[in-house]
Parts: sequence; structure tokens; C-alpha cells
Amino acid sequence: MASFTSSGAVSDSPRGGVSRVLKSYFYWTYPRGSFHYDVMVTLILLFIFVTPHLWDFGEKPTPMTRVTHPIEVTGYGTHGLVVTVDAAAVDVPAGAPNHVVKDALRKAIEPVTGDAVSVERWMTVTDAKGNLQWKVWVRR
Repeated sequence: MASFTSSGAVSDSPRGGVSRVLKSYFYWTYPRGSFHYDVMVTLILLFIFVTPHLWDFGEKPTPMTRVTHPIEVTGYGTHGLVVTVDAAAVDVPAGAPNHVVKDALRKAIEPVTGDAVSVERWMTVTDAKGNLQWKVWVRR
């Protein structure tokens, strides 16, 4: 590629052409639809879509506690929630005092309701299949 020097002579230095192309890329002087414009847009899109995979920003999703038993939550008026949980999911020893049962029920339903609930009352029921379940009334 030939270029003119300050004295008017023609120079075949590729260095002048490369620096001119880089300068025009920096100042974005190419018209829309030209080859160099498309190259610049492609480089920008590559930067946008490739860099998140190359750089580790240290962002990891918070681990979710898995609920291994089905829990059914329904509301009762404006007072709170009724939570139904399988009896097998609640670790309550036979003949346990009320505060132990209350704590065990709260721990069993905590993955669904969060820790900001208070257990008001509870009772055992059987579902349509004959499985034993706890029915728990909670207030937020």
C-alpha cells in the first residue's frame, strides 16, 4: 500500500497503513456496512459474549437446600399458613414434649416457609393414601 510522505514522495511502508487503520478503528471512521465496520462490530460482539466465559468473577449461585419430602402450603385467612408435611420427614420421638415437637416441625418446614415463622398449633392427619402427615398452623 503506497502512502505519501511530507515531501510528497510515495512510500511503500506497511507501517503507515496499519497505524492508519488502527487509528480509524479507534475513532470509528468507517461507514456502516463496510468491511472494517463489520470487523469492529464482530470484535465488540466477541468481547461481549466470550469474556464472561474466560474471566472468573467469583459469582456462584447460592446453594439451595433440597426438600426431600412433599410439603403443601395453603393460607388461612389473614392469620397465616397451614403447612402439611409427611410425618416421615419430621424427626419427633414418641412421647416428646410440646416444645420438642414444635422445634422439629419448624425445622421440617423451614426450607419452604423460611425461618421467620412461628408454629401456633399442629395435629396429625392421614392423606387419601393412608399416609400419616402433620398439619401445622404457622404465623409469619
